[in-house]
Amino acid sequence: MTGLASALSASDLVALFAQFLMLSLLAVGGAISTAPEMHRFVVNQHGWITDTQFTASVAIAQAAPGPNVLFVAVIGWNVAGALGALATMTGILLPSTALSLWATRWGHARRETRGVRAFTTGMAPLTLGLLLATGWVLAGPAAGHPGSMALVAATVLIMLRTKLSPMWPVAMGAVVGALGWA
Repeated sequence: MTGLASALSASDLVALFAQFLMLSLLAVGGAISTAPEMHRFVVNQHGWITDTQFTASVAIAQAAPGPNVLFVAVIGWNVAGALGALATMTGILLPSTALSLWATRWGHARRETRGVRAFTTGMAPLTLGLLLATGWVLAGPAAGHPGSMALVAATVLIMLRTKLSPMWPVAMGAVVGALGWA
């Protein structure tokens, strides 16, 4: 827990919950697609955690087994301990889960209609754009290190040009980091 976490007021926790509640409804492609806005809110706007803590929160949670949304709990934990994790996870899961259940049932019953097909086709570029924005934010702390940026570029090329498992570039990054090259 950061030194700031103990100083958060009840109104700050409500604001944290409300922000993640709103982001839940924008999380097309998963919670990770809203990471840039999470970063803006907890790092840039409020300064509750640092840029490095934010990036580490995402990296630690993504490396751990389990659902990708776990990074939201780690961010909440770093902001305000257990109450922060509860606020962020409840906020991100509650509306999206309820809406997903309703929309899935509604869409399944109407899956062959023109509107539903158009909607699902149109969501692909939106999801891709949100994921690219997330990558941009997460690569930010590495911008000052040429070795790190070379690793990011190599990973992107490998993912675009091959069917290699993403675990190999992750392993390559771990070795490069352990050797102090990035």
